Amino acid sequence: MATATNELNDRRAVPDPCGSDSSQSQGGIGHLRVAGVPVSLVNMDMACEEVIRHHRLGRGGYCVFRDMNGVVGANDDPALMRAHQNAILVTPDGMPLVWLARLKGCNWVDRVYGPDFMLEFCRISARMGLRHYFYGGTDSVIEKLIAQLLAHFPGLEICGSYSPPMRPISEATNLDDVERIRAARPDIVWVGLGTPKQELWMQANSPHLDGALLMGVGAAFDFHAKVKAQAPRWMQRSGLEWSFRLMCEPRRLARRYLIGIPRLAMLLAKRGCQLT
Repeated sequence: MATATNELNDRRAVPDPCGSDSSQSQGGIGHLRVAGVPVSLVNMDMACEEVIRHHRLGRGGYCVFRDMNGVVGANDDPALMRAHQNAILVTPDGMPLVWLARLKGCNWVDRVYGPDFMLEFCRISARMGLRHYFYGGTDSVIEKLIAQLLAHFPGLEICGSYSPPMRPISEATNLDDVERIRAARPDIVWVGLGTPKQELWMQANSPHLDGALLMGVGAAFDFHAKVKAQAPRWMQRSGLEWSFRLMCEPRRLARRYLIGIPRLAMLLAKRGCQLT
């Protein structure tokens, strides 16, 4: 654990978002409230470091990887908004959130995209001996995902996986699944249920998972299992990933993007962005 932690701690200190001389390494990550959603002012190194810090403290909790569609969803659903407010991190998963943070002077902020975070954190944690559990997707997807991750990170310790059937979140089924996960004693639980289900599931069940850290990475399961294509990197960096996904899955995503984008503009005009 010391090697990976030292590697992260050696990276550059980050300015305080409020303009003081202290660095983020002194504790407390700032936020940009985007239409009420608290987006963490982080980059990939900082996000990994914060998850490791919480692991060392045994605190548990969960991380949300947030795009602009999720900001709209949180404004429509008070339970989903609470799930964001209670997360240990709400990373800027989409480039528009990064641009908004930089417009506020937070130039260190960069995209912390769920699929990229999964690969980076698996790389780091393979040297730390952290135990990983995979919850979500289908049996076939999880099998392919684990095979791909082990091929890239041979030292990765995988302690279990479960593909739940398609069903609403309920207390009874949660208890069964939580007991299954607890029995595996994971440090990290990767949750691939899709938004908003995974955020609501993590908020409900994180307190019962003995200090495990939950990562709601959604489509990362399908991308790394190579059953769905990711947008080219240039489209991701240009904020055009939504158009690639719309072309790939028009029937499923047309409403999300064609209605969501104008709604987002109205939410930003009404509620704005504030540093906290």
